[in-house]
Amino acid sequence: MAHAYRTLDIDKVLETIQHLRLRIEDRFPDSGLSRVCLELEDLAEETREKIAWISTPKLWIRFGVGSIIVVMVAILMYTISTFKVASGSFTVGDLVQISEAGLNDVVLIGAAVWFLINVEMRVKRSRALKVLYELRSIAHVIDMHQLTKDPSRRLSQNTTHSPKDNLTGLQLTRYLDYCSEMLSITSKVGALYAQAISDEVVLQTVNEVEDLTTSLSQKIWQKIMVIKEIEGHEILKPLGDSPTE
Repeated sequence: MAHAYRTLDIDKVLETIQHLRLRIEDRFPDSGLSRVCLELEDLAEETREKIAWISTPKLWIRFGVGSIIVVMVAILMYTISTFKVASGSFTVGDLVQISEAGLNDVVLIGAAVWFLINVEMRVKRSRALKVLYELRSIAHVIDMHQLTKDPSRRLSQNTTHSPKDNLTGLQLTRYLDYCSEMLSITSKVGALYAQAISDEVVLQTVNEVEDLTTSLSQKIWQKIMVIKEIEGHEILKPLGDSPTE
């Protein structure tokens, strides 16, 4: 029996983003928020390609690494074979010298082998981190779009340079809700990389993206709670600009 609900499906995530973008465009045509959602959609498309690349063994890297390791071991064996000790003149000092030189070679070659074995993982990690950093940036862009959508301003007088606010209470709630959904989906796109590659650095970065989006989403929901509290007393109307200082 296939466990279809134990892993994230990139196609389903992408479908969710596309549907969210259409919802935003329906309610806020030609808005900056819909264009940010389109950027998130592009990142999800890029993620599908990168995850497919990451999940495939890189035979050319493995062949190159294997060839280098074989050459290094051959050089070590040749070096050992060149040691010649004259009959009857082998001393403890010779033994210590040979052992020391051999041990140094083994340690250096062992370190080099460990480095080469992890080349494929580092290449895959680099590709994953590039998109994760972009996801972290787009989370901040989403936060910038909701920054001025502060319902508490409706309880006080605006100044000449106050942000324009032409949204009703329902529209403002939906706008903030869309921002929260986009942040949640952003973290899900990041989680796809933790699912595709078992790497501590990638996992840590994914957790950082998730912590960031959760923190930003909490701020948004605090604003939504303020809207609900205000709606309990009066219906929110577009505020517009006020010339008062």
